[in-house]
Amino acid sequence: MDKDTHNIPPGAAGATPRTAVVTGAGSGIGRATAQAFLAAGYRVVLAGRREAELQETAAGHPEALVMPTDVTVPDDVERLFAAAAGTFGRVDVLFNNAGVFGPTGSIDELSIEDWNRTLAVNVTGTMLCAAVAVRHMKAQTPRGGRIINNGSISAHTPRPLSAAYTATKHAVTGLTKSIDLDGRPYGITCGQIDIGNAATELLSGISSGQGALQANGTTSVEPSFPVEEAAAAVLFMASAPASANVRSLVVTASGMPFGGRG
Repeated sequence: MDKDTHNIPPGAAGATPRTAVVTGAGSGIGRATAQAFLAAGYRVVLAGRREAELQETAAGHPEALVMPTDVTVPDDVERLFAAAAGTFGRVDVLFNNAGVFGPTGSIDELSIEDWNRTLAVNVTGTMLCAAVAVRHMKAQTPRGGRIINNGSISAHTPRPLSAAYTATKHAVTGLTKSIDLDGRPYGITCGQIDIGNAATELLSGISSGQGALQANGTTSVEPSFPVEEAAAAVLFMASAPASANVRSLVVTASGMPFGGRG
């Protein structure tokens, strides 16, 4: 019987290193997670729209493959996973991380163009990557794998004026549950990590300056936590044996106004 590669630590003697695909790997959580995978002994395929930023993440690592990819373009996504399987032999983990915040405004202020752009990346892009990953995971020997979707605290409770982003992240939760259910016969698991206020360049304004808009109409500086800790949480989810799945994990900055939002 084929050996279950998910029960073998990536760095174990005689083990075939696992392959992880990370979307949105050019910055922020994606960059930190790709680097954490590489440090843990994974072979990592770095996907994102900007090649220069992906190369910075890879930093010349011999087990990193840079693949410029627009996750909203089906042909790009097909090429991404073909390259992963062609170079490293299989796809063990997908970290579905690419996403955008979308427009700020109440529902009556949103343009249909901004709404559609947000859905295209956060929902359709997540679906496309998961769909192609699942096809590879079903076909490879031994079959199976793990998908981790990056949701958000907004998948639970919205920030003010974030209707488009919040709607997409609730949709990601539905996708996560459906992928996990449909993947059962094939040894494919799916979980979701919901991160609140990891200290990335994109979120620097929340923990400094004017801070973030609160539900009562005020603005407040909010605490953040090192992005490397978010990456460590993703690595924990990815490294569980095939007999276990972290279906949902919430990681926030201590003291973040999450429970009191809404």
